[in-house]
Amino acid sequence: MTSRETTGFLPKDHAADAHVGWTDRVAFALFAPFTAPFLLKSLRGGSKAEKERLCDRLGLDCDALPNLGSWKADTGFLHLIVDHILEHRPRHVVEFGCGASSLVIAAALKKAGCPPHLSFDQHAEFVEKTKDWLHEHGLHADIRHAALKPIDDEWPGLFYDTGPLEDGVDMMIIDGPPWTINPMTRGGAERLFGHLAPGATLFLDDASRPGERLVARRWKKAHPEIDFHLWKGGEKGTLVGRKKA
Repeated sequence: MTSRETTGFLPKDHAADAHVGWTDRVAFALFAPFTAPFLLKSLRGGSKAEKERLCDRLGLDCDALPNLGSWKADTGFLHLIVDHILEHRPRHVVEFGCGASSLVIAAALKKAGCPPHLSFDQHAEFVEKTKDWLHEHGLHADIRHAALKPIDDEWPGLFYDTGPLEDGVDMMIIDGPPWTINPMTRGGAERLFGHLAPGATLFLDDASRPGERLVARRWKKAHPEIDFHLWKGGEKGTLVGRKKA
């Protein structure tokens, strides 16, 4: 599998699934009927015209982007990311979950004259294929393999074992881990909010799903220093948070 291929309804299995406990599996079963409609909607991924417009904005070949949708980023979310990069020119960007978004982020940062971004993914083979894919288009990103582990007692599921992360992150993009681990597994990104710079912006993809809505509710309550709102311009919704300067 490469990031350019059509993806299935659910993400691929991974060795980290062995860490998933019975409570996570029960949560998955309970949320599945309510999450399925959002997954079906996300299969579209955006129109061909929007994909071509995105490539044109970034100077990419019209066939540079893969089949979007399913657990990949959709064109609405990708346009939102490009808009932010071109307007704010972030210097320290961190992404969780590599793939199509990595290509777009790298191209947007290059166009804006910003340094390459840092990205984490749990699939080592996928990391290497994504690096090769970017290189084919003359792009670069620091994409690293990071195992999924139960890191934070405050949140169920698993999150990326990133190791030490530098402060001063001014753009954080959370597009993983997959909800099949636990519907609220992306809530574990909260442990890294302390690395956000004043005025930084974070983006949580798939924010219209039930699990991410619960994550958003907890984040809003726990972090009054961050102004959150739900952006509904894409297929799956995006929670945008801006840390007060």
